[in-house]
Amino acid sequence: MELKNRHILITGASRGIGRAFARVCATDKAHVHLVLRSADAEIISELESAGAKSVHIWQADLSSKESINLLLENLREQQIDILFNNAGVLTGGLLETQSIDAVYNMNQVNITALMHLTRGILPAMLKKKRGKIINNSSVAGFMALPAASTYAASKAAVAAFTNCLNLELKGTGVSTLLLITPGIKTQMYDEVEALYSKNYSVPKKTLSPNQYAEMIREAVIEDLEVLQPSGIAGLGLKVAKFVPQLFKFGVQRSFKR
Repeated sequence: MELKNRHILITGASRGIGRAFARVCATDKAHVHLVLRSADAEIISELESAGAKSVHIWQADLSSKESINLLLENLREQQIDILFNNAGVLTGGLLETQSIDAVYNMNQVNITALMHLTRGILPAMLKKKRGKIINNSSVAGFMALPAASTYAASKAAVAAFTNCLNLELKGTGVSTLLLITPGIKTQMYDEVEALYSKNYSVPKKTLSPNQYAEMIREAVIEDLEVLQPSGIAGLGLKVAKFVPQLFKFGVQRSFKR
């Protein structure tokens, strides 16, 4: 699917991958719709300067069911061709040290809000027989890593949801793209270091948000169903999948309580 002239709704668009992908969409002359907690004149100016056909800000708190319902009501008459469920919250550390309130909030944003928005946007796509849903999972959802238990569980849920939805949508004209995202140098990745490094050696190799946004763009254009990581992250993913005992051995050597 080409991005030009498409209406693209992006959550978690204030920074990192979401903002970088919004710039890519703007450069491709798309209509960019951003879900943010508050209005942001700077990002509007940035995307208009990059070439966006239009820029729309939709204010919502994805940790709130009521706020998502209001967002969907406001979007009811708005054409959406691509939904990018990118917003995410990080948790980490030994399970017994994690705040249960933080875990509840993380699951709401990472899983429930993603499902809620998809359910709300999908019927209009099905009616038009055209659309794409992009869901941001993570290598963490496929690799059993210590100190990542709750976050990894949320990303595994995103992958399972997307894979099931992919089968449901066959023949409808609506497709899905699952992002198995590796380490991206964002503010969240800096938080990974703070939360995990006490117990586990965090990999240093990362991509920039701009690099990854270009990869997502190509995956959308080529109508891929899954964007797999390459390099070290891709190798680690293959080892975790096909040689799990070797992966487990390597991980345990880097872990300490």
